[in-house]
Amino acid sequence: MSSFFGQHLRLSLFGQSHGEAIGVTMDGFPAGMVIDMARVKREMARRAPGQSDLTTPRREPDEPEVLSGVLDGRTTGQPICAVIRNTNTRSRDYGSGVDLLRPGHADYTGHVRYFGFEDWRGGGHFSGRLTAPIVFAGALCSQWLAEQGVDIVCHIQQLGSVRDRSFLDYPPDADTAHLRQMALPVLTPGLDAAMEAEVLRARAAQDSVGGIIECRVTGLPAGLGAPFFDSVESLLSHLMFSVPAVKGVAFGEGFGFAELSGSVANDAFRMESGRIVTETNHSGGVQGGITNGMPVIFRCVIRATPSIAQPQRTVSLQKGENAEVSIRGRHDPCILPRAVPVVEAMTAIGLMELWKERQACVK
Repeated sequence: MSSFFGQHLRLSLFGQSHGEAIGVTMDGFPAGMVIDMARVKREMARRAPGQSDLTTPRREPDEPEVLSGVLDGRTTGQPICAVIRNTNTRSRDYGSGVDLLRPGHADYTGHVRYFGFEDWRGGGHFSGRLTAPIVFAGALCSQWLAEQGVDIVCHIQQLGSVRDRSFLDYPPDADTAHLRQMALPVLTPGLDAAMEAEVLRARAAQDSVGGIIECRVTGLPAGLGAPFFDSVESLLSHLMFSVPAVKGVAFGEGFGFAELSGSVANDAFRMESGRIVTETNHSGGVQGGITNGMPVIFRCVIRATPSIAQPQRTVSLQKGENAEVSIRGRHDPCILPRAVPVVEAMTAIGLMELWKERQACVK
């Protein structure tokens, strides 16, 4: 079913945007890890709304309430269940039922898929609000992975017409801790100001703007993943496309491979301090669907937020005729700042699933 993920680390997502609560259940998480709740709350705060003029003014504390799987601050090995109460909903902004279909949203497809019985308020189960429990789960996974020496970090490579450099040509040993402190994390100093201006221009025009988030994972061992259907790319892409705003995923050079000959695209091997490395990383740390020990690098295309105040052409379901809609409510002019921790969380969840699968193969 669509609300479940994983075979070795099993996740179940539940709730709706304007329901009483949203949450997640994690089964298969290792026992004995001390949960750093301060770290978890920092990750939740990065995703939470109402942080600045760059995001929706809807304010939610996003305080996770752990119901099971943790005792005295340590994971027990049993399923971890956490809920997040919805405390600032305004369902009146969405009318009294599904009528004027919002362009770019799942109003029509959800209505057809669930025969008109879907929870339509605020997007229901289709809403980006559901990424809050994903960030909680990802925060636990990233903490466990950090104990294995794995680091996951993202930056905004592009926002509208403003472009940043890539992790592919960024020093692998450069400190990236500052990125987690930035509202608009970028590798090029000062570029965040240009991106902020782009967002504010879109807000002033009652419009929205999208972009690209690039993710880098360091510290992974070679050997995670499998060919074909269980490749690293397959699994991470599966998770990335589960994020409502993601419309494209590319690893390493991605579509840039179309311009590279084999002699350039190939990553030559060499020995370095007793281990095998590649001289370049065009493949993004993955070959044959399996990690090769180099940084895993991929990018996600994030579409512009579909909720905009400008008048748009649509259809009235109740009247069966063409109509016009201007979307009311509190919405992000750009989802990228809040999507960065979501991409990091999804990456952590996927990598932990791959790690546990690898452990299951060891006799």
